[in-house]
Amino acid sequence: MALKRKAKVNEAFSMASMTDVIFLLLIFFMVTSTVVVPNAIKLTLPQAQQQTAAKPLSRVTIDANLNYYVAFGNQREQQVTFDDITPFLQEQYDKEPEMYVALYADETVPYREIVKVLNLVNENKFKIVLITRPLK
Repeated sequence: MALKRKAKVNEAFSMASMTDVIFLLLIFFMVTSTVVVPNAIKLTLPQAQQQTAAKPLSRVTIDANLNYYVAFGNQREQQVTFDDITPFLQEQYDKEPEMYVALYADETVPYREIVKVLNLVNENKFKIVLITRPLK
């Protein structure tokens, strides 16, 4: 007694599931790439020849209008007064003793403002990194 199949097996390969996987990967990479928080404050950084990296970073930013901003890690910058910088950095230092302070300063910022932040960092024995842009 021979048994016959009622439905014929389709031997063609279906690309529908592969397309779904590619689409999901595309969405994943698009979402994760927007998680990176770039420096939202528009600055024209001075140029330098040598570039190095240091992490974890607390960021102190001085824009062209002499506004001060602070942030730690991937946090968004928050505007503060000059007197609020020290408590913020001390709080971050208590959490992460190996932190560096990254100073972002627009190239039009007067030197005295940069020196004020450098003195503040030096008084508290923090490590500091001056952020520049590479030479073209």
